[in-house]
Amino acid sequence: MDIEKIVPDTSIIIDGRLSELMEQGELNGKNIIIPEAVVNELENQANTGREVGDTGLDEIKKLRENSDDHDVAIEFKGELPSKDEINLADRGRIDAIIRNLAEKEEAVLYTSDRVQAKVAGAKGIKYRFFKKEYEEAEFELKDYFDSETMSVHIKQGMKPKAKKGMPGNLQYVEIGKHKMADRYVEKLAEEAFEKAKTSEDGLVEMDKEGATVLQIGDFRIAITRPPFSERVEITAVKPLAHLTIDDYEISEKFRERLEDKAEGILVAGAPGHGKSTFAEALAKLYSSKGKVVKTMEHPRDLQVGPDITQYKALEEKMENTGDLLLLVRPDYTVFDEVRKTEDFEVFSDMRLAGVGMIGVVHASRALDAVQRLIGRLELGVIPQVVDTVVFIEHAMVSKVYSLELSVKVPSGMQEADLARPIVEVSDFDTGETEYEIYTYGEETVVIPVENTEDSSKTAELAREQLEYKLERYLDNPEIEIESENRAKVFIDEEKIPQVIGKDGKNIERIENEVGINLTVEPKKNTLQGKAEYSLTESGNHVVLNVGKEHSGKQSDIFNGENHLLTATVGKDGQIRITKKSEIASRILGAHSARSLNLYI
Repeated sequence: MDIEKIVPDTSIIIDGRLSELMEQGELNGKNIIIPEAVVNELENQANTGREVGDTGLDEIKKLRENSDDHDVAIEFKGELPSKDEINLADRGRIDAIIRNLAEKEEAVLYTSDRVQAKVAGAKGIKYRFFKKEYEEAEFELKDYFDSETMSVHIKQGMKPKAKKGMPGNLQYVEIGKHKMADRYVEKLAEEAFEKAKTSEDGLVEMDKEGATVLQIGDFRIAITRPPFSERVEITAVKPLAHLTIDDYEISEKFRERLEDKAEGILVAGAPGHGKSTFAEALAKLYSSKGKVVKTMEHPRDLQVGPDITQYKALEEKMENTGDLLLLVRPDYTVFDEVRKTEDFEVFSDMRLAGVGMIGVVHASRALDAVQRLIGRLELGVIPQVVDTVVFIEHAMVSKVYSLELSVKVPSGMQEADLARPIVEVSDFDTGETEYEIYTYGEETVVIPVENTEDSSKTAELAREQLEYKLERYLDNPEIEIESENRAKVFIDEEKIPQVIGKDGKNIERIENEVGINLTVEPKKNTLQGKAEYSLTESGNHVVLNVGKEHSGKQSDIFNGENHLLTATVGKDGQIRITKKSEIASRILGAHSARSLNLYI
């Protein structure tokens, strides 16, 4: 009687189905021919730290150990694949070698790979296809979690540890008294791998040399092993809470912005503070509003509903994923996490193409998230790409910035010709601009905008210090504070040399002590008296009318006791000041306060 020959491929070996069939007695009296190509492929996978390699080799070992008890003959045959053929395994080269061996041996090809079965049928090779049906795999790793555990950290030869608490207030503590045995850690890793393959909510996110990333329900599990790490280590993470936008204490004004206006959002925060959880809440909010929402993740670990499709890097490139999404045209896309320059470029391309974007970035301050855009995007484009920055701290929204582009003179500068494009970073709740971003020379700078009240206090303090320093030279110095680092001093002309000193040493010493650059100007001793005036605005000018009888005369203009300007009266009896100048604003303010005085 002919003995039935069986040639298993790699898929059926990894699945563990052959050992199950052997235990059930279905292989009794049969001859299993294991292709050398299968062994070689599994060996290569095991050597590069991939879990599937170890799983497959363990299955072959189990078959050999139990073969005598079930009257099964096992032998190894076939050609060894070349290095190039191993590299082309995912394109079917190894499968072709296995089919050729089954055909040559007139054996039945056992496979759980649907494509392999179809090709065998097309070529007239006898085959038996096993649909992948698994029992629920063990998953002991989940027993290390409780309601306060965010992550578990297990390593061979070390006591198990965990991060416990709430976002922003996590403690790294030991959760076991004994060091983890090498074989036990291997067992936990193998269980997690099998669970990810067999569970409906499981996924092998990545399986590379020395590193495997799994997704099992809410759990994200990273397994590392030599040569990538010196020992086998397992890091498992599980979100502590699933929140909606209603669970956050945000103003109605901010909620309206999220729902109606914000389309380029950066969600920033330190690790473990809940920024991804807030991004999930946003995704759920937009989905509930009837918007088409997708995600871009590597690895995929956001906890969103089944109506939100989660994409990973297509062919290892997020750029390819972005290209696909531009064809799908979602209303909103969550990009978790935006780190590299290439990520920011993809984020920018999609936003400028009209897709609402939510990016998750690591940052220790809200401003840091904005600064990560500098150098990666052109300055004028930044507010078009990102209009809202949300900083999450201790699982709460602690800061919201809005970004807008304007053309103006930067704060602290005086001359009107210094106007330039400026990105204003404003506190969303108060509307006050806190930072300005603009180009200065060849550099892009981020400058904090001083509080007006603080600036006034600084100016008053500077005035007091200058008065004190000038007392030894002058009885009543007139001081005009122009900015935080510049002031004018008006003194009698005959006293100017005394104040300046030999080679300017006196004035230099005062400047160094007070920290302000000083300009010394002579007082006008020709004041004949207070002149009447009327103020009008004409086109781009503020006009002071003093009468034609004063034509050609010098006029000193004061705000109370503070000197504002010395000007010559024109032939038409007018003094004209450009509206855009700072002095015009001061004159208008003094006129409104009825403290403007003219002396001729």
